[in-house]
Amino acid sequence: MSIVIAAAAALAVLNLAVIFGTDVVVAVVLRPVYAEVDDRTMVQVVGRGHYYGDRRLPVVGILGTVLAAITVALAVGWGTAVTTTLSAIALALLLAWLGLFARISAPINKVLTAAALAGDVPADARALQSRWESIIVLRAVLLGLSILLLCATIALV
Repeated sequence: MSIVIAAAAALAVLNLAVIFGTDVVVAVVLRPVYAEVDDRTMVQVVGRGHYYGDRRLPVVGILGTVLAAITVALAVGWGTAVTTTLSAIALALLLAWLGLFARISAPINKVLTAAALAGDVPADARALQSRWESIIVLRAVLLGLSILLLCATIALV
């Protein structure tokens, strides 16, 4: 049964790594780019990025979350106390990430997407982007730790 636990965790990692990589690229590369362009360009690039990201990335995010939950359930049933604990903490960190995304990032995504598609520049565009960026490092850390704990689960099954 340990191979099934490891497989579920590995598939969760592969899916979550897509989102993690996206968050890291935004935190490290795109934030300074957005700061250097004019407001109209920033709204167009960010809004259209969210337009596509919010349509394409949920599949891997949902699948990664479901697989992390399956990993926990399998670890509870057939793993050890350590693998159960590691995978449960990984899932909790992932759920914290999702909470931040749902409460802060997603509403801003919708505003900037609508503005970009309409060709508008909200008066508070920079403030919205600053608020969105204010949690991107935290999001990356939460997801990175979740992935690390799932990898540890794999190593210990």
